Amino acid sequence: MLGKTYDAQVCSAARALELVGERWSLLIVRDALFAGSTRFNDFSRLGIATNILASRLDGFVEAGIMERRPYSDNAELLEYVLTEKGRELAAVIVALTAWGDRWVAPDGPPVSYTHTVCRGPIASRLTCAQCGDIDDAREIYVRPGPGMPEDLAARVRSREP
Repeated sequence: MLGKTYDAQVCSAARALELVGERWSLLIVRDALFAGSTRFNDFSRLGIATNILASRLDGFVEAGIMERRPYSDNAELLEYVLTEKGRELAAVIVALTAWGDRWVAPDGPPVSYTHTVCRGPIASRLTCAQCGDIDDAREIYVRPGPGMPEDLAARVRSREP
């Protein structure tokens, strides 16, 4: 979707950006998740040109982020419903919103996310499975995973603390 691929990079973040990194993509997903948007006209309220919106929705369907379903007896009328893959982007949107609330919301957070079950506030956190919350990104380093080619893995291991 970005018009530039990251095939040469062995990076899941780059691959994810291929699917959801375009300007309107996360706003479409946000509205599908939290505003109940499912129809083309619902999403067009974002102010997206119809050709761009159609392209994004088609790309989401192709990537398995959304699926098309008829929303009435008229099979020509379709809705776009998030799949499990699409719903898991909620964590990304909550984290991006928290960052935006801190750094680019001069009048305070315009929305807050709340748990429907207990009404508690939703928070996004970096956590270590052993120590708990991580407050400083400088405490994070990258280790090779099973999907990294061995030649790159050796270079990454050489920089481990």
